[in-house]
Amino acid sequence: MEPDQQFLDYVVKAIVDHPDDVVIERTVDNMGVLLTLTVHPDDMGKVIGKQGKIAQEALRPLLRIVGMKHNARVNLKINEPVGGKRLEGGMTTGGVLDEMDKTIEDLKG
Repeated sequence: MEPDQQFLDYVVKAIVDHPDDVVIERTVDNMGVLLTLTVHPDDMGKVIGKQGKIAQEALRPLLRIVGMKHNARVNLKINEPVGGKRLEGGMTTGGVLDEMDKTIEDLKG
């Protein structure tokens, strides 16, 4: 397991209630490293936080720092679990991040 993947695994397993359900896939392409995180549906709120603050203001910046240490650009994608809880506007907890990921992909494309 690579250092960025180990770091994410350690942090996420420390904050969720179902650590055995944490799955992290790592892919590398010309844009850098993409870590795709899947957690138990009940743990999505703990990983994302209110208004996405844990993911946006803690996990992603820390992963970027780990990546810089190893000369890699590291990005995080959080998969929406089946049966994700709905927020205002019909989005799911994972859907907020998925929308951002789609927008980024559209800009790349």
